[in-house]
Amino acid sequence: MSKKLIELKSISKSFGACTVIEELDLYIRENEFVTLLGPSGCGKTTLLRIIGGFETPDRGQVFFDGEDITKLPPNKRQVNTVFQKYALFSHMTVAENIAFGLRIKKKPEDFIRERIKYALDLVNLSGFEERMPASLSGGQQQRIAIARAIVNEPKVLLLDEPLGALDLKLRQEMQYELIRLKNELGITFIYVTHDQEEALTMSDTIVVMNRGVIQQIGTPESIYNEPINAFVADFIGESNIIDGIMTADRQVVIGGQTFECVDTGFEKDQPVDVVIRPEDVELLPPDKGAVTGKVTSVIFKGVHYEIQVMSSIGINFLVQTTQYFSVDSLVGINVIPDNFQIMHKPKSEDEQILREGEDHENQ
Repeated sequence: MSKKLIELKSISKSFGACTVIEELDLYIRENEFVTLLGPSGCGKTTLLRIIGGFETPDRGQVFFDGEDITKLPPNKRQVNTVFQKYALFSHMTVAENIAFGLRIKKKPEDFIRERIKYALDLVNLSGFEERMPASLSGGQQQRIAIARAIVNEPKVLLLDEPLGALDLKLRQEMQYELIRLKNELGITFIYVTHDQEEALTMSDTIVVMNRGVIQQIGTPESIYNEPINAFVADFIGESNIIDGIMTADRQVVIGGQTFECVDTGFEKDQPVDVVIRPEDVELLPPDKGAVTGKVTSVIFKGVHYEIQVMSSIGINFLVQTTQYFSVDSLVGINVIPDNFQIMHKPKSEDEQILREGEDHENQ
């Protein structure tokens, strides 16, 4: 198991009266691809800037390989940052952009030329040395920004929503390029995004944040399949989140209808949130389902149909299936016990925000 490279201990940060990060603890392992995921304003970019040295926490400490770097300036840290806006120097050629940091460090010109060639080979842009940034596509500019960062051989590469300005196809291509680069370079990537697809595609570990607090930490599979609360379930992929009552172990009542589930340990008649993924809802002939429903909307999404079904128990189900059902058709609805995810309801609004992230010591 790789060692802990970065540790954040009791980090808090406010801007005026607004608390952006509150008592946050997190560690990141060597050679890990970690994604900080959450909605706008959740604190993920502020956290990245604290790691990079562009912001100083109000409280808490940042450790890098066991050394306290909380007050160390960005240029003294073994990290480089790639921004969404690329930040290329428009008056410099590609080669001059890539060489900028090395020349600041007064590296020999022979060494610089070798590093430029190495970096351009790595991002598949050999031969672009004399091009100007304005002549490049968005994807090419982003690759040059990455090349400029990796040429300095950082131990950690910080990426702040670097694909946000690209179109869908280019964004998907760059996702696979970043995975390849991470594997070839063997360095730690810390990636900020609000895009769940990016997080699920690229990450070894996802850190889901909301209101400056870590909600859950885990692999893409565990975050998607076992969300810790309704916020994570709703943010990571689409979900049916339904009010339910646990009447007994392995038994939940939804809309007056009893369903079998696999969850235990709840109090009798305890209110719960029931999460059902759209792909886990099975549509059958009307007489074959646990309840019946009427199709109210059908949208073709390319690989599947996205269908809205109003059930006989008064719940509107979102369903994803490769089978076509016409609007107004009657269907049976079924969900197997394993596909009900039962979650505790918060006792108050404040408790919807969990105070601690799930430890990923054993990942």
